[in-house]
Amino acid sequence: MDAWLDQFLQYVEVERGLSKNTLDSYRRDLLTYLTFLESRGYTVTSPYEHGYIPQYVQELRAKGRATATVSRNLASIRSFYSFLVRERILLFDPSQHMETPRMERKLPRVLIMEDVDRLLAVPDAATSKGLRDRAMLELLYATGIRVSELVSLNEHDVNLTASFLRCIGKGSKERIIPLGHMARQAVLDYVTKARSSMVRDPLDPSLFVNHLGVRLSRQGFWKIIKKHAKKAGIVADITPHTLRHSFATHLLENGADLRAVQEMLGHADISTTQVYTHVTRSRLQDVYQKAHPRA
Repeated sequence: MDAWLDQFLQYVEVERGLSKNTLDSYRRDLLTYLTFLESRGYTVTSPYEHGYIPQYVQELRAKGRATATVSRNLASIRSFYSFLVRERILLFDPSQHMETPRMERKLPRVLIMEDVDRLLAVPDAATSKGLRDRAMLELLYATGIRVSELVSLNEHDVNLTASFLRCIGKGSKERIIPLGHMARQAVLDYVTKARSSMVRDPLDPSLFVNHLGVRLSRQGFWKIIKKHAKKAGIVADITPHTLRHSFATHLLENGADLRAVQEMLGHADISTTQVYTHVTRSRLQDVYQKAHPRA
């Protein structure tokens, strides 16, 4: 089964151009599933009448796994079985009739503009780390890129002359995103005043580096944004994705075209972007209730 799993991961990496993070997610989900099968005396070729997939779903739920986690596991299992049928290892896909659990779509957490301003003002521009942190935060809010995309940026990906950045997102898809003047200035200050003194190897193309002088990790940035959010007095739980959500919501609130926001976020399906229209309607309702004298 491990050999089939390796073949599957090679297939989806080449054929579908999935990111390393997605491949790692597939591997974790399927290793857990294969371990479950082995513990019950099953294999992926066992007769479906044994009902091992519903048993696995039931076990995930018994362990308190979130609906989103169960759905993701099922998606991984379906892709795996589809591959096995395609390779004629199986004649029948036992996962094809499994229903995906219905998920409640939670509205993304968004910062109000005052909180964004406070957060972006926290890093100390008199220090190299402060210049780096301000550049990263400004860049996230200005472009809406994912944190994985942020830490993957190289120097040549940001064109400060023309004020845009080149980003490689999910599925190795490239997109070009404009930079506002404040983000452009923050990155320029970091590149000209701080980066050269922080990077260990002058030939390292990484735009943002950590205290060791090598490319900053997602976990490293997570700690940075948590620290600055606390200093800014932001009570709400904040993650790197919060600035991405805020970017999209604030654009739509100020009249941006939904398709343009979809393109900048790198969403394959516009329905993913449409969740932000629900956020703006929800915020309008809140404003109305607070402001209208007869609300």
